[in-house]
Amino acid sequence: MLKHRFYMKYKDRRLEDIASRVCEASIEMEDAIYLTTSPIFELLFWANLIRERFKAKKIDTCSIINAKSGRCPEDCKFCAQSAHYKTEVAQYPLVSREKVIESVHSARFSKRFGIVTSGRSLKEDEIEKVCEMIEAIKTNISPCASLGRLTRDYANRLKSVGLARYHHNLETSETFFAKICTTHTYKERIESIEVAKSAGLEVCSGGIFGLGEGWNDRISLAFKLRELEIDSIPLNFLNPVSGTPLGERERLSPFEALRIIAIFRFIHPKRDIKIGGGREVTLRDLQSWMYYAGANGVMIGNYLTTTGRPQEEDIRLIEDLGLCVYG
Repeated sequence: MLKHRFYMKYKDRRLEDIASRVCEASIEMEDAIYLTTSPIFELLFWANLIRERFKAKKIDTCSIINAKSGRCPEDCKFCAQSAHYKTEVAQYPLVSREKVIESVHSARFSKRFGIVTSGRSLKEDEIEKVCEMIEAIKTNISPCASLGRLTRDYANRLKSVGLARYHHNLETSETFFAKICTTHTYKERIESIEVAKSAGLEVCSGGIFGLGEGWNDRISLAFKLRELEIDSIPLNFLNPVSGTPLGERERLSPFEALRIIAIFRFIHPKRDIKIGGGREVTLRDLQSWMYYAGANGVMIGNYLTTTGRPQEEDIRLIEDLGLCVYG
């Protein structure tokens, strides 16, 4: 009787109703807003069940190489690679094909491998070199790329040499975007995503949280990604970098980050939700909970400008939870 009373006291019937409707149809904005204040442990419980319903126990893994670093003309306030800010990030031109191949061999636990470059877009000769890199690695791993603004010609060329997926984050909501970047528009980002899709590429697009955005911005981003029918959604958390305008911002708490993951799972029940940069310093000892919150993917190894933890630790964590890596 005591157990029953406790359950009836804390059971959130509206949350249960929203979760049950996720499996049959898409939830609406009103539902998502409710999730921002719903009981956190119940929210995570239902998010985990939704993940298991649509993704079973499989975890998608990826790794990246920072193939061209620094001197970016864009002024994204969170980015250590922007030429507008004085940071200690390494600066170098496009790396060699051999360097990329070496990095692929090191990413032995990853299903996907992303070639990532700084800057607004690549020059013609750089695109040609990236195409050569993709051709060299595509038989060993699923190749992805994040090369900035995309044109139809470049997208078609990348697709023709074997690129599987293009990555281009929206970062945040359209209304908040102007507060973190002034050198290009939200519309331009959406155009690159549409160009990639028109070329037959899968698209990976998500955001970064902890920039000062509110819950409405986070939910707006989630619904825009749903509207664009994005294949894979990376969720990153700000790891403040000294020298950038957001260098002194306080990190999100672990439970706020977990709530973000869970809400994205509710809004995107069938899509891959992958946790990337900032997870170690934001989630801290609760890092394993990202899967309980609904994530079914993770970036392993190093990030663009910060160091990740050993890949073996992430694989062991997945296995300890009774989950398995796609393969």
